[in-house]
Amino acid sequence: MKVHVAFEGFENELRTELGSTLKREEGRLFFAEGLTLGDPAWAQTTWLDAEEVEIQSIGDAAKKLRALQPFWAHLSLNHHRRAKLIEEKLPRLKKVEAEFLAPPPQKSIGGWTLLEPNRLLYGTRTTSPYPNGEVIFEGDKRAPSRAYLKLWELFTAYGVRPHEGDKCVDFGACPGGWTWVLAQLGCHVTAIDRSPLDPAVANLKNVTTVLRNAFTLKPDDVGPIDWFFSDIICFPKDLYELVEAWRRSGLCRNFVCSIKFKGETDHETVRKFAAIPGSRLKHLYNNKHEMTWWLVAD
Repeated sequence: MKVHVAFEGFENELRTELGSTLKREEGRLFFAEGLTLGDPAWAQTTWLDAEEVEIQSIGDAAKKLRALQPFWAHLSLNHHRRAKLIEEKLPRLKKVEAEFLAPPPQKSIGGWTLLEPNRLLYGTRTTSPYPNGEVIFEGDKRAPSRAYLKLWELFTAYGVRPHEGDKCVDFGACPGGWTWVLAQLGCHVTAIDRSPLDPAVANLKNVTTVLRNAFTLKPDDVGPIDWFFSDIICFPKDLYELVEAWRRSGLCRNFVCSIKFKGETDHETVRKFAAIPGSRLKHLYNNKHEMTWWLVAD
């Protein structure tokens, strides 16, 4: 049995994604059987081979968990005081913030929670190396907006990133959070937006700004690039058409995009992005009501 942990506030998105494989729910925990993905796009993390056991006491719960492995991340859903007492009897799991571009934690960490006072649910293996799938950074006050955290998470947790000297275009760049990250990596960035960038970003030596609507630019107007980045605020279907135009042009093979939703999640367009061969979709921990889609060819 796989147990998927839904992002808080996005339970319906995970419910829709799982479809008929969903067998039951317990708060943010979604129990699924059958041909489910190892880590669905809308799951914060997944507990693989999850088990439910009866416990006789707080000490019995801690003993059962310690017998399986030393390190556990507690997902607090209910019975908080009792769970806290169990947690105190387990080896302390020091909460360390993620570091940009540092390798993900290598320590094996399981996940557990109390479904009832005497019913324990746990998974010794999870799909995220970060406790409960929470990729939390200390942050950098130099960044012009918090949008940069999405790229930090993608580059750090998933190993997807351009190299120094790569030619990147950042569509919908204002105020410059993504451009700032790419410039810090040594990329040559063309930032495209109708509004100007934060001056501290626009004045970086490897940044060129173009004050223009991204949707009025044709791929031939820009020419060959190594990476297509987009954090544009637009309808998902418009972003899909823009991406497809660039894919057809053959002028770029690597893509990273935020698919933003206004109101209801556009599942139809999400499925179109997911169907692009070799690509991947994920609601990142640092996403809001949006998903990150990427396609890396090399």
